[in-house]
Amino acid sequence: NGAICIQPCSPSFHGETSFVCEDRKWQMFADACASLDVQSLFQPVHGKPGHGAKYFGADNHGNSNCQADFSCIIPEILSSPAIPGNIADIVELLKKISLLLLENVNRGKMQSYIRIANHILNSSIVSNWAFVRDRNAVSILLDSVNLFAGKLLLRNGSESIQEPFISTKGYSIHKNTSGKRFDFSMEFNNTGNITGHVIIPKEELLKLPKTSKAVSIAFPTLGAIIETSGLDPGFVNGMVLSVSLPEELHRILLTFEKVDKMENAKAQCVGWHSTESKWDSKACTMKSDNISSVVCVCRHHHRTFKSFSILMSPAMLRNAALDYITRVGLGLSIFSLVLCLIIEAVVWHYVTKTEITYMRHFCLVNIAMSLLIADVLFILAAIVHHTALNYQLCVAATFFLHFFYLALFFWMFTLGLLILYGLLFVFFKITRSVFIAVAFSIGYGCPLVISVLTVAITEPKNGYLRSGACWLNWYETKALLAFVVPALSIIVVNVVVVVVVVVKTGRSAVGEGCKSQDLRNMIRISKNVALLTPLLGLTWGFGLATIVESRSLAFHITFALLNAFQGFFILLFGTLLDRKTREALRMNCLSSKRKCSLAKVNYF
Repeated sequence: NGAICIQPCSPSFHGETSFVCEDRKWQMFADACASLDVQSLFQPVHGKPGHGAKYFGADNHGNSNCQADFSCIIPEILSSPAIPGNIADIVELLKKISLLLLENVNRGKMQSYIRIANHILNSSIVSNWAFVRDRNAVSILLDSVNLFAGKLLLRNGSESIQEPFISTKGYSIHKNTSGKRFDFSMEFNNTGNITGHVIIPKEELLKLPKTSKAVSIAFPTLGAIIETSGLDPGFVNGMVLSVSLPEELHRILLTFEKVDKMENAKAQCVGWHSTESKWDSKACTMKSDNISSVVCVCRHHHRTFKSFSILMSPAMLRNAALDYITRVGLGLSIFSLVLCLIIEAVVWHYVTKTEITYMRHFCLVNIAMSLLIADVLFILAAIVHHTALNYQLCVAATFFLHFFYLALFFWMFTLGLLILYGLLFVFFKITRSVFIAVAFSIGYGCPLVISVLTVAITEPKNGYLRSGACWLNWYETKALLAFVVPALSIIVVNVVVVVVVVVKTGRSAVGEGCKSQDLRNMIRISKNVALLTPLLGLTWGFGLATIVESRSLAFHITFALLNAFQGFFILLFGTLLDRKTREALRMNCLSSKRKCSLAKVNYF
């Protein structure tokens, strides 16, 4: 994402409390009285995603569709005051455009987009960003502009579009190029122009297998807006530069002219992480620093996987350890679940002779199947978002991901009820047909209702997906609660089930006589708890910590460790350590050997 030259600033820079309170009152008044109704400008009519003008409704007279470059909405936007309520609406509009209108981003369409963005990047209204309700709005704006500009079509190998407070340049690049340089010179705070340069080294261009495209965007005021929004207290001593590169390129050079050219103005090169909403010093390193400019070396990362902890947490953390845990955990989980289902198919005839064992293995198979599909969809959803080609495909991936992870929990809930049934209702019998009907209603019916209602309520408002991933939204609509609330509720019920099992196990040992039985009793209880924990999903309860402390790396790593490997734990505790399953496997092996021996005798 963006990269800048940054200078630390003291906490005393921030305004006094009285000033903040007074301006909050003004902001509430401004939002109520003068907020621009941008939403009415963006009404889908007939057509598919990416069909340009078809996604814009009637113009101001209500009698025609917007032009392909959506310039007809610009006069109303530019004539509106850039007050906090309008800023939030315009950011949301730009986000929708960047998600839905990514096809055929020509010069006209990009010019219109840049003009809209320029209106809320004006240096005269930077202070208004302090009162935008969504503090993450500036990060959403940066993501949206990057995504849209990255799809810019180049005429004759280059394109340049400039407004006073945002500039976009794109070039065709190939391995025979001797290095590519983007030069920006833009006004800053009415005090004169500042410059910035993006250089792609020749050794990087040699990695390109074919002619590709590089697009760079310059923001002279974005650093001040980020600081004003309260996302990061660092003082930005220059413009923000953002670059969209082919996947093969990983290293670029950025040159920033300093605004404050004092000798004691020490600089630091950083990159913006939109998922963490802060500047990261690990993204860039300083190559040279003098009184007037800084040269930074930045690494351009392409991440396909999202952390597994995103499923329960409002925030996404980018961390190498989390990525590694997610990749290894999901890979091992998928392999283990496939093996689990194969073993269940082999031993099914041997282990389902009684009603209660049939029901237990029926639940286990559906738990394994739901988790297997969900884990595969998790990987596909990450790939779909990484390509950023189809918004509707991302919606579909999120819907099925939501459905199958909910199905996992409701089947674990069904297994918990089955355990209670076996412990508390010894003399009450239930037939297989009734059990299957009830189990399917709970295991798949409830998740279907919840997931359908979630997408039906939030998607029309474009609040179904979160920014940065194909998963449920949190900040705008709290759609994530449609997963978190059912999951945590089921975990609470299953904790009660485990407590009942522990109590029953303890009581069965009462009266056995000697204290020498205590150790054996404790081992039996510990074994039961260990067996039930992954099967009933108790480790997902740690997701509550990632909700309360969404920025804690320790909590995210712990959650990923406990749950990304759930498929392996189900294979281990639900199948391999089950005595009847092992006996059935042994009998099946012996039966196969006998058949093999008989076949050899008949052959000879």
